[in-house]
Amino acid sequence: MFVLRLLFIGALCSTLLDAALTGIRIDRREAVLGGKPFGKTGAYELIVGKAWFAVDPSNPSNRIIADIALAPRNAKGLVEFSADLYILAPRDPKAANGTVLFEVCNRGNKLLLPTFNHARSSREPASAAEFGDGFLMEQGFTLAWLGWQFDVPEEPQRLRLSTPVVKGITGTVRSNFVLPRRQDSVLLSDRDHIAYQVASPKGATLSVRSRADEKPVFIPREKWRFPDPTHVALDGGFEPGKIYEVVYRSQDPALVGLGPAAVRDLISFLKYGGASDALADKRPHLKRAIGFGTSQSGRFLRAFLHYGFNADENRRKVFDGVWANVAGGGRGSFNHRFAQASRDGHPFMNFFFPTDVYPFSGTAVEDPLTHQREGLLDAAVKAGVVPKIFYTNGSYEYWGRVAALIHSSADGARDIPPAPNTRIYFLTGTQHGPGSFPPPRNSTRYPANPNDFRPVMRALMLTMDGWLRGAVPPPASRFPLIAKGELAPLDKVRFPALAQVTLPESPLRAYRRLTPFGVEPPRIGQPFALMLPQVDADGNELAGVRMPEIAVPLATYTGWNFRDAAIGAPEEMADMIGSWFPLERTKTERERIGDPRPSVAERYKDKNDYLARVRAEANRLVGDRLLLASDVDGIVEHCGRIWDYVTAAR
Repeated sequence: MFVLRLLFIGALCSTLLDAALTGIRIDRREAVLGGKPFGKTGAYELIVGKAWFAVDPSNPSNRIIADIALAPRNAKGLVEFSADLYILAPRDPKAANGTVLFEVCNRGNKLLLPTFNHARSSREPASAAEFGDGFLMEQGFTLAWLGWQFDVPEEPQRLRLSTPVVKGITGTVRSNFVLPRRQDSVLLSDRDHIAYQVASPKGATLSVRSRADEKPVFIPREKWRFPDPTHVALDGGFEPGKIYEVVYRSQDPALVGLGPAAVRDLISFLKYGGASDALADKRPHLKRAIGFGTSQSGRFLRAFLHYGFNADENRRKVFDGVWANVAGGGRGSFNHRFAQASRDGHPFMNFFFPTDVYPFSGTAVEDPLTHQREGLLDAAVKAGVVPKIFYTNGSYEYWGRVAALIHSSADGARDIPPAPNTRIYFLTGTQHGPGSFPPPRNSTRYPANPNDFRPVMRALMLTMDGWLRGAVPPPASRFPLIAKGELAPLDKVRFPALAQVTLPESPLRAYRRLTPFGVEPPRIGQPFALMLPQVDADGNELAGVRMPEIAVPLATYTGWNFRDAAIGAPEEMADMIGSWFPLERTKTERERIGDPRPSVAERYKDKNDYLARVRAEANRLVGDRLLLASDVDGIVEHCGRIWDYVTAAR
C-alpha cells in the first residue's frame, strides 16, 4: 500500500480511497517559477505523478465503456488502470477560486497556457515565457491534466494512459494517410502514435486514390509488405498527396474507453472526495469543474457527453461546465474496439475516417433520411447532469469540420437553436488555431490566416467561470443564421473575384455512417447538408464575434487554403489553415489588378484614423463582455503592425 498525499492541503492519508480513483502517487512537487506570486492568488505549485483507478464493470456508469465486460479483473472483480497526472495549483488553498480547469490533453500535450496566458508552448512549462502573463493563475484556477490516450508516443512529458488489453480478441484495423513527400515505409498509426500491430498479413489490402470520391485502386500484394508489425512499405515509395489506405487484422485491443472514465473519476474525486477519506469533511474540496478541450480534445468532450460520462459512478454531475473549442460537429474514435483516438477526418479524408457523425446538435433533431431522432446531450439529460456548455468554432471549422450542423438541420433548411444553458460562438475570420503575424506560408498556396482570437477566449473563460458561480449569464450566442442569410451552400457564397483566388470545390462533408464505430470497413451513406458562412463584399464573414481586424479590415481573412503543389494534391484544402489576402494600398493599384475591394487609402484617412476605429471596435466588444479592457491596448498595437505591413511598398 502506497501513501496518498491529499492534494491542496498536504495532509497524508494511509488508506486507499474506495471510489473509482483509488490512489495518487506524487513523484514531484515544487514551486512554480521559484515561488513567484501571481497577483492576489500568490504562488503556485506543480504536482506531477500518477493516478490509479479501479472500476466496477457492473456499475451502470461503467457499462458504457466498450468491452468492459471482457476486461481482466482484480481479486475484487474490478478493472484496474492508471494515468499520468499533472496539476498546477495555488500553494495557499484559500487563495484558489474553487474551480478546477481541466484540459483534455491533445495527444498528450498541454495547450491551456498558450491559449489563455499568451505563453510559449511547452509540454513541461518551467520558464517565465512558458507561463506567459499568468492570466489563469491570477484568476486562481487550479489547472489539471490527465493522460487519457494509451497510444501517444512514449516521449518525455507526454501524458499517457496505462490500460489493460483484451487478450484473444481479433479484429479489422484501418490506417489511412496522406504524405507531404515521397516515403518508402509508413507507420500504421496517425501522427507517429503507437500502432495496432499486424497479427497476420493474410487478407490485408493496400489501396490508393487521388480524391475521396474516387474508387480505390488496390495495389498488387507483391508490390508492398509489412517490414515489421507496425509499418507498411511500398516498392517505389508512397507518393505525396495521394490517399492510401491499409486494412489488416490485429489482436488484443486496448480498452480505449477507460480514457474518458479516468477523466470522469479524477474530476469526481477532486470535487467530491472519496468515501473512505477520513478528512473529507475538513478539507476544502474544489467546488466547480470546467472541462476544456481544443480540436481533438474538444471532440473528446462532445463524445464524453454523448456517451454519458458526465455522470460518475454515484450518478453525480462531473463537469459543471464544458467548453469544446474548434471541434466543429465532430466526435471521434474514443470508445470502441480497436479505437484510434488520434485519427481525424481531414478535408479530403473524412469519407474514410468519419468523425463528424450524427447527432451534431445538443437538442434532439430528426434526420429526415434515416428518421433517427437523437441529440448529443440525450444521455446527460436523462441522467440530470447536463453542464453549461460553450462551443467556439472558427471559419475553418465550417469549411473543414461541418460546424454548421451543430446549429442547423441535417438538410440545411432551417436553424436549430442551442440547447438550454448552451452558448455557440463563431470566431469570425479564423483558422483552426490562433494565427501569427506576419502571416507564414505553411506548405500552402496562399499566406496563412494571422487572426489571433485568444483575447476573446480569455474573456469567455471569465464569463464561463462566473456563470458557474451564479453570476450574470454569458453573452448571447453569436453564429451565422440561415434565416438571416448568414449561412449558405457553397454555390451561394458570394466571395469577391480576386485575381488567382478560387474557393475550394470540396470542403469537408459529413456522411451518414450506416454502421457503428468499430465496424470495418464502414458503410457510408449520403452526405449531410454543407452550409458555410456568408461573406460581405470584402470576403469577410458577416456573422459571429468579429475581432477588430475583421470589423475594420485591412485584408480578407478566410478559414480555407489550398495545399502547395510541392506536397501534392494542390486542388485540395489544406488541413486547418486559412488564408489572408491584404488590400491594395491605393485605388490605382487595386484597379490595375482588378481587385473589387476598396483600397486602404479609400477607407481610412491615415494610420491614426484606422487605429481609432480599431479601438472603438475593441471597446464595443468589451461592452459586450467578449473582450477584456486590459487586452484592448495589445489589440490596437497588433493592428498597428498589420497597417505597417500592408501599407509598406510591395
